[in-house]
Amino acid sequence: MKIIAWNVNGIRAIMKKDFLKFFNETKADIYCLQEIKVHNDDVPDEIASFGSFNGYKTYFNGAKRKGYSGTGIISKIPPLDNKNGFNSKIFDDEGRVQTFELKDFFLLNVYAPNSKHGLLRLGEKIEFNEQFINYCEKLREKKPVIFCGDLNVAHKEIDLANPKQNEESPGFSIEERNAFSEQLEKGYIDTFRMFTKAPDQYTWWSYRFNARKRNIGWRIDYFVASKELKSKIKSSKILSNVLGSDHCPIELEINV
Repeated sequence: MKIIAWNVNGIRAIMKKDFLKFFNETKADIYCLQEIKVHNDDVPDEIASFGSFNGYKTYFNGAKRKGYSGTGIISKIPPLDNKNGFNSKIFDDEGRVQTFELKDFFLLNVYAPNSKHGLLRLGEKIEFNEQFINYCEKLREKKPVIFCGDLNVAHKEIDLANPKQNEESPGFSIEERNAFSEQLEKGYIDTFRMFTKAPDQYTWWSYRFNARKRNIGWRIDYFVASKELKSKIKSSKILSNVLGSDHCPIELEINV
C-alpha cells in the first residue's frame, strides 16, 4: 500500500497547478491532504468528485471557519469507517483530524496547529498534542495506528536548517519538541528516520529569501507508526522535487 501526505496550502490552488499530473504519476492508494482551505458545504464539484473516474473517493473535513485549515482524503481503498474530528471541543471545528479505519490499522490524517509567532498559541498546541496522544492510544487498543501530515514541529536539530537561530520559534520550541518525544516514547516510530539519518532533509520552506532553492527548510511533515507495524514498513520518503505548495509531499509504503 502506498500512502502520500501533503499540506497543499489550498486545494483550489493546487488543482490549478500540477496536482492532477502528480496524482496520475504517483498512483498512490491513499492521499492525505492538509490545509485544504475549503468548507464542507462549498467544495467545488470538480474537487468533490476528483478521482472518481478511476476508482477513488474523496472525504473532506473542512473547518467551521471558511478558507482556513481543513483536511481531506482521496482513497482508492474504501474505509471500514471514516470519522471527522477526535472528540475535541476546541479543535474539531478547525477540521484538523480525520480517522480512516482500514483492515490492518487506523490511518489518521492530521494538521496540527501552529503555535504562532511569539508562541502565542503554544498552550493550545500542547493541549492539542495531549488530546491527540490520548486519542491515538485509545484507538491503539483495537489495532495499530499510523498518523501522517503536517505536525508543525521539527523534532530535532537535524530537522531544520538553522536550529540555533530558531530555539524560540514556533515549531521548534522545547515544549513542542518534548510533546512529540512523549508520543514517540509511548511506542511510535518516526518512519522517515528508519531509513536515513542524513541532514538537510526538509518538507517545508518559507516563500521568503529564496529558501527552497537554497534548501533552508524544516522537516515538519511526518508518517508516524505504531511500533507493531515496524516490520511491515517498506519505505518512507520525502518527495522534495514536487512543487505547488510551500510544503512537499511525503510518501509511505507498507506491506499489508
